[in-house]
This record gives sequence, structure tokens and C-alpha cells, in this order.
Amino acid sequence: MKFSEDIRNIKGVGDARGLGFRSLGVSTVGELLRFYPRAYEDWSKILPIAHCPIGENVCIKATVLISPKNERISGGRLIGRGTVTDGDDAVNVVFFNNKYISSMLKQNEEYLFYGKINIGKYSAREMIAPMFVKAAESTEIRPIYPQNKKITSRMIQSAVKTALESIDVIPEYLPDYILEKFDLVSLDRAIRDIHFPDNEEQLQRSRDRLIFDELFILQLSLLSLKSKNTASYTENTVKKDYTEDFFSLLPFMPTNAQKRAAAEAISDMQSGKQMNRLLQGDVGSGKTAVAATLVYSAAKNGMQSALMAPTEVLAVQHFETFSGLFKNTGIRCELLTGSTKSAEKRRIKEELKNGEIDLIIGTHALIQEDVEFAQLGLVITDEQHRFGVKQRTGLCSKGKNPHVYVMSATPIPRTLALILFGDLNVSILDELPPGRQKIDTYSVTSKKRAAMFDYIKKHLDMGYQAYIVCPLVEESDAVTGVLSAEEYYKKASTTAFKDYRLDLIHGKMTSKQKDEVMTRFKNGETQLLISTVVIEVGVDVPNAVIMVVENAERFGLSQLHQLRGRVGRGKAKSSCILVTDAQGDESRARMNIMCSTTDGFKIADEDLKLRGPGDFFGTRQHGLPKFRIADIMTDTKILMQTQELAKELTLTDRLLQRPEHKGIKKQVGKMLHNLQAENTANTI
Repeated sequence: MKFSEDIRNIKGVGDARGLGFRSLGVSTVGELLRFYPRAYEDWSKILPIAHCPIGENVCIKATVLISPKNERISGGRLIGRGTVTDGDDAVNVVFFNNKYISSMLKQNEEYLFYGKINIGKYSAREMIAPMFVKAAESTEIRPIYPQNKKITSRMIQSAVKTALESIDVIPEYLPDYILEKFDLVSLDRAIRDIHFPDNEEQLQRSRDRLIFDELFILQLSLLSLKSKNTASYTENTVKKDYTEDFFSLLPFMPTNAQKRAAAEAISDMQSGKQMNRLLQGDVGSGKTAVAATLVYSAAKNGMQSALMAPTEVLAVQHFETFSGLFKNTGIRCELLTGSTKSAEKRRIKEELKNGEIDLIIGTHALIQEDVEFAQLGLVITDEQHRFGVKQRTGLCSKGKNPHVYVMSATPIPRTLALILFGDLNVSILDELPPGRQKIDTYSVTSKKRAAMFDYIKKHLDMGYQAYIVCPLVEESDAVTGVLSAEEYYKKASTTAFKDYRLDLIHGKMTSKQKDEVMTRFKNGETQLLISTVVIEVGVDVPNAVIMVVENAERFGLSQLHQLRGRVGRGKAKSSCILVTDAQGDESRARMNIMCSTTDGFKIADEDLKLRGPGDFFGTRQHGLPKFRIADIMTDTKILMQTQELAKELTLTDRLLQRPEHKGIKKQVGKMLHNLQAENTANTI
């Protein structure tokens, strides 16, 4: 049987069950064998009842003392209760809605029972709905697979077993020298043992091998993308560095982090190769000043720059900021958005084509066909995860291999950044400029809402502004105890804040509607803005001093940090209030983290630990394939090993042309195809 063979051809699957497998994302034999168990039941370790820990899965060998007898309970359900013993101790077994249980568990016969032992009524130990087999059957470590209503874990286990029995040897693609260096088991052994291990050591060695494969091929593929990007030669070379000239014009002293980031980027632009660099910095760390430094040197070297922002309001804000920074420097900026009047658009496009404009700032309007440049040398995107691939490549195509600089205000943990941005060089702004306001953060319950409203009104009366963020858009979206922005707005504008100027913004509005709302808020026409997370990355409103987040437990830590960054941008003291009634340990831990630090990178690390990479910042949006088995929080050692190996291989055999690397090249080809598919389908 071949890996490419349709799953319906496996004995016992067929057409109907094949559809069920497809709903799990499994359509071929190869996809089935790579559909790894999510957990295991260890029936190989049999414990005496007296030694079984409470609340943990255990396996016991016991004889039926009292066969379960069914009786009717409320709602017409059946409940069967019995007792089993291992000769020294006894435990009650309880089953629900199983009318055959008394004939399945026969008195005086011995069985293996697997499940959790808990303390029931009258302090008696009991197992609720344990799995069981006759004691004569072999003990083993059994795989538990992700399942759905159509396909159960047992069905998957059976199909995997049949498929493995029909395959002689799973071909190896890693050369012997890698297997020996990292003490890895063969791919054949790893795939067989990940599904049906004999013991924990086999299971661990199979996991290590498959994790190694997953991280190694991904990182090698990303390095391949990076080498393709950085190998592009460009005519847009910075002959002379004007960084110090520009810094001397600034009304403030740049931080060491800003100086370092600017130097790294200018070095790229002087190399003769196309720059592909990410500037990652916390809210307020001064990314714009670094970008302006590059634009200044580019302009002085005869190049034009383009900055694309995700929204019109943000584009206007950037235009105002850059215009201020370049005042009296001779650097000419223009703004081009969907709202720019027709006559103005024609003038700007003509002057851009003639090379009279040094920096054009805009939205997707920049990628229209009739927008032409005389010498586009630098492309800057702000909050790049808001753009699709076509938008970015569309702008870059208007020049000859222009340098690419990506700015992001979302701190990414180092381990995740190693993978997410493997195809970009990364600069980090890890210090805030002096004078940046510290934002006090508080966590309160809904019982304090009235006092919180009074606190907000006090600041509105002083002439300041505030945000209140809700997790849902409209009432129809709502679940019990979760507030929607529309309902909140209706209630607030007719009760507590009826004497104030309120506005509402959410993701279901058109771009034009959202821009209009944010413009009113920025201009001070609105005092209190009720919103969803649509303002997570938004405009700079120095007069906004309070950020309230309702149902804060429903947001990721990094998202909460981004929302908090909307305030504290002026001279006045600012605060963030997180409202939650969640009582779980994790929710309390998350709120404590938010209240104890404003360091975005620390928060990102904690967020990754708590939520895992699958949920962090929607990593699927980055075109990152979903990990089948690797966990970058716990598999850091293998992550570092594979990264070093990938770098080494890229240096010694970049095109993977050596005979021993033929199999690796094939795997990288598949991964690059998948990465391309992800990036085409998603925004980044």
C-alpha cells in the first residue's frame, strides 16, 4: 500500500467511512499515518486499588464482586452500579445508559478497568464509566485520536493498524550521518511506535524523531525562502549613510535600540542585496522614527519610499507624523488613499512618476495599476499581518527589487519568532523612549462597574476621552454573561453616559464607516468610544486616558496588551481596567500578569505558555503550517538543534544537490508548496 493511496482503499474503511475521515482532514494513507494520537491510555501499568491516585487515569486488574444492576433515574436514564475487587481492596463501578452492562461484566470473572478513581457518596471509591477488557487480553499502551461524530478513536486505531500491516518499510529520507549525530530512530520505527508503542521509552524516541522532522524541514524551508529573498541583488544601494544627519535633526535623543535597529537596516541597504527585515517593537517603542531614518537615507541617495498602512486613518496619522519629522529637510511627503480627491490623485501620481515625491504614504490605493514610481527603493508596511500577499507583492513590483521593511507592534516570543519570521531578518526595539507614560492596570469584577463608570465620567468631565472594548459585535453573537458592543452602546448611551458624546465601532462596519468613527474620536468630537478589538491596532489619540476591556478573560494576553497601548500616548496619567468575573486559576494568573508588567515581550512569552502556539496571535494567519506533533514551548532543545542543522546545511549544500540530501530536498519541496498555499489563502 502506498502513502498516496486513497484512504477508502484501506480494508474496513470504504466510501461512507472515507467521507468521515475526510472531515478530519485525512484522505490518503500517508495523511492517516501522520494523524498522530493526541493522548495515550497506558494499560501496561496495572496498579493495586489501594495505590491508585484520586482523579488520575489508572489501570486496575479486578474481579467482579457484584455485577452492575441497572435502575431508572430522573429523565428516564439508566444507571448501573457494581463492585470489583483486586483481592485486597474494592471499588464501585458506575455506568450510564448501558442496558447490556450486567451481561458484559459477569460476576467472579476478571477484567482490566481503565479510568479515574474518585471519591463518591459515603467516602466510597468509584470509577465512573471505565473502559474494560477481559484480563486475559494483552496489556498495552493504546492511542487516543482526535475524533468527531462520524469517526471514533477506535475506528482510526483500526485503520492505522491495517495500513501499517500492509506496508513493508516506510522509506527513510534522512541520511545516516544525521540519524547518528542526533541519535534518531528510523522513520519507519518512529511512525509505527508513535501509534502503537510497547513502552514509554519507545513512545518518547518516536516523538523525538517526528518532532525533529517537523521542525527541521520547516526551518530548512524558511531558510530557503530567506536565501531566495536575500539573494536578490538590487540597484537600490545606499551609497552614503545619512543616519547621523537625521538623528541630529530630531527633537529627542534616539534610544540605543533605535540606533541599533537603524544601523542593521542601513547595513542591509548598503550590501547590494535586497533588504527583507522585520522591525519588531512594543507599543510606543519608536518604530516610526527608525523607519523615517531609512526614508531619509533613501531619499538622500536618490530613492523613493512607499509606506502602506492597513487603514485610512492610520495612513493619515503616519502622514502627519512623517511630515513633522521631515519638516525643513527637503524630504517631500504625500498621502494617497481612497478618499483623496480625483484631481489631487492625478497630481500626486504624476509627481510620483516624475520623481518629485520622496515618500508616498497610503492604503491599498498605492497598488493601483496607474501608480508609478521613478525610482522605488524602499517599501515599508505597517502591521504587516493586516495585508494579503498580493497587496505586498503588488507594491514591491512597482520597483526593481526594492528594500522591504516590515513594522509590527505585536511582540512575538523568541521561540515563535524563530519560526514565524524565519524568512526575514529581525530587528527588535526592546526599550521605550524616556518620558513614555506607564499605564496603571487594574482587574475588577462586574460588581465594580458602577464605580468604574463614575471614574470614567470624572475624566470625561475633565476633557479627556476613553475606550470601552467588548468581545462581541452584536446581541445575536452573545453568549450568557458576555457583552456585545452594540448592546453596550445602546444601554450606555441611554443610562450612565446619556449626557456624553458616545460612538460605536466594530468589524462589521465598512472601512469608510470605521474611518469616519475614528476620525471623530481623534478630533475630540466623541468622548467615549464603545468598540470591539477593531481598535487593537489603531490611531494615536493622546487625549484618550482610560481603556476598559469587558469580559477580559476572553482575550489573549498579547491582545490585551495591544488594547492597553491605545492609551498612555499623551502627557496625562492613563489607566487600563480589565473587567472579568472568571474565577479559574488560569484567568486569575492572566490578569495578574497584565497588572504586574507592561513589558510586551514578557507578556508575549507568558501568553505563549498559557495558550500555546496554535492560538497565539492567530499564527495560522502567518502562513505557518499547523504543527502535528511539535510544541515549541516544550521542544526548545530540538528546535535549536534543527535550526543549527538547517543553517549548516544551507551553507554547505544550499540547493540540496548532494545524493544523500535527495530525500530532504523532496520534503522541503512539499513544505514550500504548503507554505505557498497557506500564504496565498491567508493574510500575514
